Amino acid sequence: MSYTEVPGVRVPIRMWADPATVEGEAMRQLRNVSSLPWIKGLAVMPDVHYGKGATVGSVIAMHGAVCPAAVGVDIGCGMSAVKTSLRADDLPGDLSRLRGKIEQAIPVGRGLHDDPVDPGRLHGFPTGAWSDFWSRFDDLAQPVRFREERAAKQMGTLGSGNHFVEVCLDTEDSVWLMLHSGSRNIGKELADHHIGQAQKLPHNQGLVDRDLAVFISDTPQMAAYRNDLFWAQEYAKHNRAIMMALLQNVVRRELPKARPTFDPVISCHHNYVSEERYEDMDLLVTRKGAISAGSGELGIIPGSMGTESYIVRGLGNTASFNSASHGAGRKMSRSAAKRKFGVRDLEEQTRGVECRKDSGVVDEIPGAYKAIGKVIEQQKDLVEVVAKLKQVVCVKG
Repeated sequence: MSYTEVPGVRVPIRMWADPATVEGEAMRQLRNVSSLPWIKGLAVMPDVHYGKGATVGSVIAMHGAVCPAAVGVDIGCGMSAVKTSLRADDLPGDLSRLRGKIEQAIPVGRGLHDDPVDPGRLHGFPTGAWSDFWSRFDDLAQPVRFREERAAKQMGTLGSGNHFVEVCLDTEDSVWLMLHSGSRNIGKELADHHIGQAQKLPHNQGLVDRDLAVFISDTPQMAAYRNDLFWAQEYAKHNRAIMMALLQNVVRRELPKARPTFDPVISCHHNYVSEERYEDMDLLVTRKGAISAGSGELGIIPGSMGTESYIVRGLGNTASFNSASHGAGRKMSRSAAKRKFGVRDLEEQTRGVECRKDSGVVDEIPGAYKAIGKVIEQQKDLVEVVAKLKQVVCVKG
């Protein structure tokens, strides 16, 4: 489908979703965003739903300003995926051991490594800029500087919520590895700090929603936020790269006879800010629950823990600011999912997947998410499908 244009305050709202299906709270958030004095465009992806601070599935293009709450508290959250040389027949009939080994190698939930992972010991991990990256820690906001040891130990860990590690099969029975995570606690603490700072600034006092407080270009506050934002986005990218290297090592150890090899890793943020140029104007583009989908650019759009996921190639649609959805998108809140579904429902909806099937992940049940097939169908003018995947192992935090 092409987009539907809904009237906004300062700019129209371009929607790759049926406006009638979007909950009222999300539409209110979008209209509030469209009222910001610095906004130059607003695009809404088909996985749109209400979010803390700003709407999930929104692409906000502003000139000379950025809204930290619109990025979200998991700065740089995103996806990585890699196609392997393995075939379905190479996998063991009982996948529980493989899942267990993945959980041993990659701490989940609030877990962290006993000691920081040494990237120099990981097969294929690029380490050239590693020391430079960590040398910039002391330049971050003062309130987080005591967190360096914890941040180092959390590098290469999954987290909880909708974060996951999966082993998948495509439609030709090739094995893929895929994971979803972000900047862990250090990203959250940086986000919380800067959101608080923005809300105190005088120019934000008259906004319709205090969550939409912005930093303005050429101010000390904007400079400080950009420094910490881009560092946290880099942390998230490194975090996924280390997890992927650890995951590949598990596969090598568990399936030595198959001698697995791996294609280049596909990686994409979906909660982040990027400096981009449209219509001869330099803009700060915030994607919250959206991926970059420039012409020919590979991206990842996952479903839920019991449904398909997609590797896609961007079509470079500038109406969406070269963006696409970041996943299926929730159709009900976590609390609503827990009220509606139980463990038996989870077992049924994840049949055939080696994964947790307990009350602790009921809020991640497939029934709590929109139908991923329809979400993909709604953005045919944004991306084309390269591969369709279905998980056989899913590790949750």
